Amino acid sequence: MKTAIYLTLLLVSIAAPMQGQDKFLCKNGHIWFYSETPLETIEAHNYTVASVLTPATGDVVFQLLIKSFKFERALMEEHFNENFMESAKFPKSDFKGKIVNLKEIDFSKNGSYKAVVEGDLTIHNRTNRIRQNGTIEVKGTAILVKAKFDIAPKDYDIEIPSAVRDKIAKTVAVTVDMTYEPYRK
Repeated sequence: MKTAIYLTLLLVSIAAPMQGQDKFLCKNGHIWFYSETPLETIEAHNYTVASVLTPATGDVVFQLLIKSFKFERALMEEHFNENFMESAKFPKSDFKGKIVNLKEIDFSKNGSYKAVVEGDLTIHNRTNRIRQNGTIEVKGTAILVKAKFDIAPKDYDIEIPSAVRDKIAKTVAVTVDMTYEPYRK
């Protein structure tokens, strides 16, 4: 819980230059990944993702702790943190970007909108520019964001040992599910 509060405060401070603009905050976002091969299926969930969205500018910032991903089997979680992600050395992942089709989204009107987000995704201390499609649903005072995309571990310098290489997909499906509420000081 302390970690989630720390991440939220950090994100709000990162978003501080956007003062005077309405911000929306998500403290317990859900990001998960899925890898399937003929030998093994791997799935892990993280329910402590912090994010700030500024509808007026389209700015969006995400941050999560790698160790917050939970697996079905403890041994998978241990290997993920120690051998692949080196989470003691690279404890967090973040995304800083913008909604590029902002004019097509009416944040003042209930509805579902297609969104395109572009920005820098950092995983394992490697940053890549990405562009992804998703949906934004405005529902009363809440903003729901959903996206699904693939990433390749090799693109983030994540080395998969040869002993388990056939058990991990070359690309991993990542799903984002966030619910934002208005940020109140």
